[in-house]
Amino acid sequence: MDGVTALKLRSDRDETRGPGYRFAFEAVIEEICRMRWETLSAAEIVQVAKAYYYFSVQFRENLEIACRLQPHDPLLARLYEGECNTDNLSPWPGVSAAGERLDHDEFVRRLLSFQPVDREDYLAGIGQTYLDRVRRLDDAVRATSIASYEDGGLTRVFLAMLRARDWQGAGPAAFKFFLEQHILFDSDDGGGHGALSRNLTPDDDILPLWAAFKDMLVAAVPKLAPGAARDHAHLAPVPSGPAE
Repeated sequence: MDGVTALKLRSDRDETRGPGYRFAFEAVIEEICRMRWETLSAAEIVQVAKAYYYFSVQFRENLEIACRLQPHDPLLARLYEGECNTDNLSPWPGVSAAGERLDHDEFVRRLLSFQPVDREDYLAGIGQTYLDRVRRLDDAVRATSIASYEDGGLTRVFLAMLRARDWQGAGPAAFKFFLEQHILFDSDDGGGHGALSRNLTPDDDILPLWAAFKDMLVAAVPKLAPGAARDHAHLAPVPSGPAE
């Protein structure tokens, strides 16, 4: 299979679906956005950042696959320049020097060294399980997922994550900077990362990637799971009445 036919491109879009058609992976994005991000402590934000590191690794791998399958696509080449070996997150104290070029997953890996990560070995295990799930998928599926990430999906997720209130500490502050910068990178219609990936056409073949991401986030911080507050309400201490 050559680079021209490997990916579903915008020109190949299936027009038989009505204008109101929604893919199942979009519902998973909504589930992630509805998670209880505003309840997270600074320590739990670091746990989310640890999980996100593994997502960032697979994102870079998927983008590399897309560039390999479409070696003459100038938009993908520009997207690669904005995500890999780039200085657009530099400088940040303790992470990257002024003008330093690095992959975005490396930025996340470095910010995780600022402070101990609770349950770090456990989080590394679920991260590796997540990568194993993703790496079993077809290359063309992994490549087309890039458009779902860059053209709105991750912006929605990052805005939801930013509902968290406790960003105290060097690690959470650096992760907050990472999220805010990526919203800016992706949302510029003229030359943002969303526009650069829009030639790719994802469909529900990419559903397993979003489902794996959601599962990893919930495994990392179980209170994010839908219904977690209700399910654990019986564990809350019962206020005692006035002494008789």
